[in-house]
Amino acid sequence: MADRLLDTKQASDYLNVNDKSLANSRHTGTGIQVPYIKMGKIVRYKLSDLQSYIEDNTFHHTGEAKEVSNDKAR
Repeated sequence: MADRLLDTKQASDYLNVNDKSLANSRHTGTGIQVPYIKMGKIVRYKLSDLQSYIEDNTFHHTGEAKEVSNDKAR
């Protein structure tokens, strides 16, 4: 089954963030790191990538977040 594609506004609503945050992250490469699809001027996000981002950034305590952050820095 094909993955549903969301525009920036839909993706930001799904993540409960400002759509400008996603646009800034795409431009600067910092902040919310979610893969996106570029088709000409059109930007789309796969729903499965948004779900993976949430799962990858879900923690039970702050020590877990630090461990993941340190692992990514290596």
